[in-house]
Amino acid sequence: MATSSKIQYYGTGKRKSSIARVYLRPGSGEIKINKRTIEDYFPSDALKMILKQPLALTESAEKFDIYANIAGGGSTGQAWALRLGISRALCDFNQELRAQLKKGGFLTRDARIKERKKYGQPGARKRFQYSKR
Repeated sequence: MATSSKIQYYGTGKRKSSIARVYLRPGSGEIKINKRTIEDYFPSDALKMILKQPLALTESAEKFDIYANIAGGGSTGQAWALRLGISRALCDFNQELRAQLKKGGFLTRDARIKERKKYGQPGARKRFQYSKR
């Protein structure tokens, strides 16, 4: 029995409140995000450049089709989450790329998230104005 041509590599990326589930499949370099093209989903050239960085570093931009599902957050957080997901999926494809991606800083999870609002004050850090009299 022949093996299926459904070979795919998976990576999850998170940034702020954005979560990206990334699937890499051997192909011609097509990128689909939430069933939309990259130009349609990220109109900004800077965000497109951010998510293509791991592919450019490993010289695998034309080797894989990328299918991603992203939920939560804003466009910048989603782009950074997608970049981390692509990097992790490339590591799933070839463990030897890990050192190269790690040196470039593409496998580091940025853990900064919004600080919660505390009770008895208007925000996370802001206090109500003190009145002596």
